[in-house]
Amino acid sequence: MLATAALGVLFLLPSAHARASAVVWTQPTKADRSEFRLLVGSTFTLTLTAQASGPVKAIRIEPVLGMPPGATITTDAQGSKARAVFRWRPTTAGEFTLRFVASAGAGATTRVRTYLISVQRKLQQEANAVYPRRYGLTNTKIGHWASVERPTVARAAPRASARVVAKLSMLTPEDTHELVLVLEGIDINRSETWYRVRLPILPNNSTGWVSKRFLGDLVKVNTRLFIDRTKFTVTLKRNGATVFKAPIGVGEAQWPTPPGEFYIRSRITNFGSPAYGPLAFGTSARSATLTDWPGGGFVGIHGTNQPEILPGRVSHGCIRLRNPDILRLASLMRVGTPVTVR
Repeated sequence: MLATAALGVLFLLPSAHARASAVVWTQPTKADRSEFRLLVGSTFTLTLTAQASGPVKAIRIEPVLGMPPGATITTDAQGSKARAVFRWRPTTAGEFTLRFVASAGAGATTRVRTYLISVQRKLQQEANAVYPRRYGLTNTKIGHWASVERPTVARAAPRASARVVAKLSMLTPEDTHELVLVLEGIDINRSETWYRVRLPILPNNSTGWVSKRFLGDLVKVNTRLFIDRTKFTVTLKRNGATVFKAPIGVGEAQWPTPPGEFYIRSRITNFGSPAYGPLAFGTSARSATLTDWPGGGFVGIHGTNQPEILPGRVSHGCIRLRNPDILRLASLMRVGTPVTVR
């Protein structure tokens, strides 16, 4: 087995830059069809960024088919990059759809990004809520994730004086926006909320508490990925029902794929190495044996240029799929998806 074909830690991949389109969305733009729940009178902010792959005179980010009453959008374009901030304070309850597109002239546009907004009235029991109030956000069928909007720390308990268990930056070493899986929340009072999040650190399966003010809006996912290291299979479920299954390669005995609960942390293309196939997902799982690898040895899920060696124990800890399978999985799974490795 060639060593270069077995590399399974995603941090060995060079940073990726999309080349498939003249204009592309960039992080921290939320995923297409992300869902948000608001209360009447609350303030909602959405940041979108885009980049053109070549020299352009101007790049624009604009709403499609207008905006709801009272909403504003401010844009800032510098060369081939643009940033827009959408702000809205809804005054009525209802279901709203927002659509945005980025363009650079001459027919060069992104795909439309669609966001689903559910605005609800503040219920009387909400006004009379008893604090602190604790609630779950991720279970066997539904998950929630949030981006790290400002550098911060995760603590052992939901209070600012608690012990620090991890530091969180806005970017991963691959220059993708850092995100965390949000397991549960606790409202300390009407203005202070903390989230217990899964952390991309060793030891694996670590969690910590992060103040809501350092994170972006919660994004819901209804998928969960299961890795079976004994049967050498990967299974994706949506709302508890299987929608994808394929054979895989996992880590060899001396470099095992770590078991536990993780999440999809990033998605990377155009890294220029056939050993990784056409696409790779980064996970929050880290190798407990290859901690000296660049970035700390994070486990990836990717394709391969050696499909004949699958299934089996063939890698340094990564999960390898045949290229058609990783492309099919990518069409069904978004970042933030919880991952269970058995």
